[in-house]
Amino acid sequence: MTRRALTLATCALLLAGASRAALPASQTPAPPGHHVVIISLDGFAGWAIDDPHLPVPTLRRLAAGGATARGGMRPVNPTVTWPNHTSMVSGVSSARHGLLYNGLLVRAPGMPPRIEPWRDRNEMVRARTLYDAAHERGLTTAQVDWVAIQNAPTITWEFPERPDPGGQVAREMVKAGLISAEDLAAFHSRNVVWRDQIWTDAAIHILRQHRPNLLMYHLLNLDSTQHRHGPRTPAATSVMALADTHVAAILRTLDETGLAPRTTVVVVSDHGFKAVKRQVRPNVALRAAGLLQAEADKVSRADAYVLSAGGSAMVYVTVPDRSGDVLRKAKQALAGMEGIEGIVEPAEFARHGLPHPDASDQVGVLWLKARDGYAFSNALGEATVVDAAEGSLGAHGYDASDPDLRALFIASGRGIRPGVVVDAVSTLDLAPTLARLLGVELKQVEGRVLTEILADELP
Repeated sequence: MTRRALTLATCALLLAGASRAALPASQTPAPPGHHVVIISLDGFAGWAIDDPHLPVPTLRRLAAGGATARGGMRPVNPTVTWPNHTSMVSGVSSARHGLLYNGLLVRAPGMPPRIEPWRDRNEMVRARTLYDAAHERGLTTAQVDWVAIQNAPTITWEFPERPDPGGQVAREMVKAGLISAEDLAAFHSRNVVWRDQIWTDAAIHILRQHRPNLLMYHLLNLDSTQHRHGPRTPAATSVMALADTHVAAILRTLDETGLAPRTTVVVVSDHGFKAVKRQVRPNVALRAAGLLQAEADKVSRADAYVLSAGGSAMVYVTVPDRSGDVLRKAKQALAGMEGIEGIVEPAEFARHGLPHPDASDQVGVLWLKARDGYAFSNALGEATVVDAAEGSLGAHGYDASDPDLRALFIASGRGIRPGVVVDAVSTLDLAPTLARLLGVELKQVEGRVLTEILADELP
């Protein structure tokens, strides 16, 4: 090689190294190797996959070739979407990661607490997650309609529940003709059937163009449909069948891109559902006890307030109560109400995976549990219990021990033994098991690695 050629080659190598060094860590090329795709079908009950007449051929094929849980996967309390999705990827209960609602609970003295969903991940989630661990190891991460993840610094590519028109993936999808700029700008107001389709298109686009090591992808239509029409209805069955076609599209993409042999696919849900016939309105009882003032449904002051989560509810005292008089009056007002199965005191919160009021500003001073056929409502009115209205015939939020609340669990693909049925799987087990498959570490989790579903040697 001539001196000139050697000089040019040296300069080229230096420039290439400088270019790589200038890339942010989140944009460095993913190391070759392993991939995990988490598909969450919100509200898909664990028992449903055992129904031979449910038309979900893709899920059945995955289950036959992989691992499933007998009776489904046990969720965490409260059995609500954001807390359970956060437990899926952190391996810890709500008492540890801090989320009790689909957003951050915000308090104001003498007023009902409110839920703010669009807050940054670091404000809401107080636990290290699977995607954090993957990112720290130099792996690439992606999310499509995942929850409690806004502005997460360890996500490489995303198409969120409310996509930013200026986001990288959103711009790529407009350029590719997968969505119009107009639909993108009004995305959150479009119907949920269409949004599920676009979220699926986004997941496929990310797999094809970016090939992340970890993809978390979440669909909402089934949850919305069951809230409206109830579980075990023709409407719910139809949406399950539609969700199966979305899963099939993801699997087809993995095959077409050559990622399938190196990918573990898990199809899960956050909770099951129960049918609702009657609604319990505990705030009507608090108003009658003089603890709440309101005109129509507008509360002007509340010394105590009950915030519903469907099959359970939290009681909050919103004013100083050193004597305990407000709490005592609230207990008296709620005792013996139709539809309330139990009133759980803070001393029992830990047994249910809930934080103690001394350790968290998100939790109330009492946890109410609804009876079968009942769900809680924040609404006011004259009656404390009313028939469930059309459009509110299904709910979750019930105690995680209820078999109807068991969630879907199917694992298949790389590293999964075929034909395995396990007796006990918790939502808390998902993160440590997937961390093992990705070769990353999650410390101090409450779940366990599901070694019984893993192959003896990982390809």
